[in-house]
Amino acid sequence: MELIPRRSGGARRPSMRQVVVVMPSAFTLGNLFFGFWSIVSAFNGNYRWAGWFIVFSGILDMLDGRVARLSNTGSRFGAELDSLVDVISFGVAPALLIYFLDFASAGRFAWILSYIYVTGVALRLARFNVLSAGKPSTGWFTGLPSPSAGMTLAVYYPFSQTDWYRASVAYLDLQHQGLVVLILLLALLMVSNVKYPKFPPIGLRSARGLFGLAVHLGILLGALLAPEYFLFPLGLFYVVFGLARATVLGLMERQETAMGVDERLADGSELADAPPPEPTGIERRAGWGDRRQTSEDQ
Repeated sequence: MELIPRRSGGARRPSMRQVVVVMPSAFTLGNLFFGFWSIVSAFNGNYRWAGWFIVFSGILDMLDGRVARLSNTGSRFGAELDSLVDVISFGVAPALLIYFLDFASAGRFAWILSYIYVTGVALRLARFNVLSAGKPSTGWFTGLPSPSAGMTLAVYYPFSQTDWYRASVAYLDLQHQGLVVLILLLALLMVSNVKYPKFPPIGLRSARGLFGLAVHLGILLGALLAPEYFLFPLGLFYVVFGLARATVLGLMERQETAMGVDERLADGSELADAPPPEPTGIERRAGWGDRRQTSEDQ
């Protein structure tokens, strides 16, 4: 029998399956790399690149989830690692970017605004892990996704250097007030129950797939051709869309509830179940209220 010589040290080449399993975590660690680089850049006053690094983190965050689903290599470890990294890349990094950009000169305790935002990111990710554990994915997020909130703050500074911004917000001198409202609104929406749509899947065999392809191509073209003008309004549109949708649905539900109550009152069904009226002051002094019987006493 011919013996096959073993490699020195007994080391084996990694299989393709092992490489595929490691890929999502590699994207996640790349997400962490750009998030940390954004913090360093913001500390050094390079706000433009600090914002773009957070956008790069968002792209890698999207890719690690896609790779894990396509390769069927998702794991509990990967989900927990992704959440920890997202707190840094889309929580701490955008909060410090806005702090160094504007809040540092706004007062002694202005950093609390950034802290509130980071708290919102942490609570949102913890709730997502609890609600999504062992459940099938749906087409909606509960609460504003932290990558969307973080990237909206990240691309604020490039947008603030455009002519559109100078002609509107900067002209009215509302930068600081606008950032305070924006960062508090994002923190509130992340921990709310407002539903936000996921990006539609890409495909060529259905109308939904073609629509998803058109959406992705439109965002890609806008991000490549005019990122400073396109990305921040896109983020605001996504934020306002979920809030406006929840408001309209809430008003419609309240109106339907009020109409249902009016219909029950009109046909008398609710009056039959209504409790007897309380005795007046004269009846109470005369003792009439004590002699009143309920249906159980009769």
